[in-house]
Amino acid sequence: MHEPAARVGNAAKSRIRIMYELAEERPPGTDLVRLEVGEPDFDTPENVIDAATEAARAGGTHYTSNAGMPACREAVSRHMAGAFGVDYPIEDIVVTVGGVEALELLALSVVDPGEELLYPSPAWPNYETQAYLADGRPVEVPLRAEDGYDLDADRTIERIGPETALVVLNSPSNPTGRVFDPEAARAVVEAAGDHGAYVVADEVYTALTYDRDPEAIAAFTDRPENVLTVGSCSKTHAMTGWRIGWLAGGSAVIDEVVKIREATTSCPSTPAQHAAIEALGGPQEEFEAMYDAFERRRDYVVERIASIDGLSAPRPQGAFYAFLDPQGVRDDLAFAKYLLREHDVVLAPGSAFGSAGVGGLRLSFANSLERLEAGFDRIEAGLEAYSE
Repeated sequence: MHEPAARVGNAAKSRIRIMYELAEERPPGTDLVRLEVGEPDFDTPENVIDAATEAARAGGTHYTSNAGMPACREAVSRHMAGAFGVDYPIEDIVVTVGGVEALELLALSVVDPGEELLYPSPAWPNYETQAYLADGRPVEVPLRAEDGYDLDADRTIERIGPETALVVLNSPSNPTGRVFDPEAARAVVEAAGDHGAYVVADEVYTALTYDRDPEAIAAFTDRPENVLTVGSCSKTHAMTGWRIGWLAGGSAVIDEVVKIREATTSCPSTPAQHAAIEALGGPQEEFEAMYDAFERRRDYVVERIASIDGLSAPRPQGAFYAFLDPQGVRDDLAFAKYLLREHDVVLAPGSAFGSAGVGGLRLSFANSLERLEAGFDRIEAGLEAYSE
């Protein structure tokens, strides 16, 4: 039999999913504290559900344009201009099946075989997989824990070269919660442009920025035509299962994305696009309540980490993650399995996020304060009892 394609064989199974599946195997009724997956614990607001239901009942269940409904693209355009100060006409926007499809379509459209998809790490593991699926090469630029995992412009620029096709900047970061310094991001965009490379601004968490106003990379660079912006309703509006995101950028790339879109998903779900229109343009009170809850949880997480001997983490500035450094732990996957097995708390091992994450743990605070308190009690007990 023909062997599977090498591009698939190069991609490793995510260690986040390994922990998820191990947790799913625990006996029914086990009181697990699940802090490994980045999914809001809120339900989609009722007005968003109603908008999708009403549209479906009125016949909104058919194909749309490959780029998405004009009304949905208009809603995205207005949202990006109002929330982040960046202007994209609807002709430069594609509605996608979540932010993840936007990123994969970009890799397929821009990265030629052997070219580089470069990203600072610790980083979301899908970037590596998407590089392989485009027959490209993933390139990590390790960030330093002592810098709070802020973007190191000099180190990143030093690694950009003639083979670099895409540079991904994910801010706020999954897994660290870091919001990159604007001047550092500006410098990377300019350097990438000098080498003919695009910068992908993965900004699915930008609306969940704490302590400062949210900013889009395309809004504060002098070369916005060199930036491709990815966004999503999944995290900010509790719509993970609706699978609605978007890609915005110059027509040279957008036209290619729309062209290959026909061979992937054709178009996003039509009812889900109606849901996105309501989520982005309708009442925002429930979103604001979710934001406030995440910020309170962030504050609790910071306080609790500071109270535990042998545990530290940079202060999350956005998203809903803290990247923990459990002192004395070398094998993070073994420690994560130990916490699951012996203390019934589930976290993602830092090695899931690249070489710069080895030895750490990602904690998702997309859970209630009550469950976070229980989770930290168990982590603290596990740290006290663990030995490698």
